[in-house]
Amino acid sequence: MGVDYSGYKYIAFSRTDRVMTVTFNRPEALNAMTAAMHEEASRLFYDLGRDHDIDVVVLTGAGKAFSAGGDIAGMREMYDDPEKFDLGIMEAKKVVFGILDCEKIIVCKMNGDAVGLGATIALFCDIIFAADHARIGDPHVRVGLAAGDGGAVIWPQAIGYARAKEYLLTGDLIKAPDAAAMGLINYAVPAAELDARVDAFVARLAAGAMTSMRYTKTAINIGLKQLAHSMMDTCMAYEALTNRTADHLEAINAFSEKRKPRFTGR
Repeated sequence: MGVDYSGYKYIAFSRTDRVMTVTFNRPEALNAMTAAMHEEASRLFYDLGRDHDIDVVVLTGAGKAFSAGGDIAGMREMYDDPEKFDLGIMEAKKVVFGILDCEKIIVCKMNGDAVGLGATIALFCDIIFAADHARIGDPHVRVGLAAGDGGAVIWPQAIGYARAKEYLLTGDLIKAPDAAAMGLINYAVPAAELDARVDAFVARLAAGAMTSMRYTKTAINIGLKQLAHSMMDTCMAYEALTNRTADHLEAINAFSEKRKPRFTGR
């Protein structure tokens, strides 16, 4: 029995046989997450998980980016009204836990940059193919926020603590070929070949023994789920604290005024 996806405005769905392509669909803003889009992402993977008509999910973005992460206008709203940030905390946890609990095989087709929450979503997918011009990174610290929405969980597991600390503390973006070389993602391929490479891989998965693959994924994710459940409340609490800082407000103002922020450590 399938699922009704008509309630989604900023995420598009297209099914071929038992493969569902899911597309973040706000290309004019590089698929940055508004409050409404964030809410949709928080229930997305639960809906996919209960869709008995699909086995594999291909997750991608419309236009030039996979997802630019947080929306600056939304950040100002959450600074002005911390209760909105508290709602975002609940939704961010549901995004991460939803991906981990979803038994479908999730293939990320990173058509462009994956930043902040966009990077977190990409990295929690099972297999990640990226166009070679794409970049990935978690620049929470560059807007005065702690990396609370899952980055602190997944980055060290993918590339070790030393490298994870370097990239989470600087917020630097990593080019896809370098990300593949260090094991952060699986493959960086020429943009013109991305669709074909993902299609071929998905076809191989879809022709396999799906029950055994689904259970294997579930078994692999046990440790990661335990880690996420032990860390996410604290991580999001730290991000909530930094949402109230002068440095975060300075970052918001600097972005609006198109200048570099002048942080004071407060």
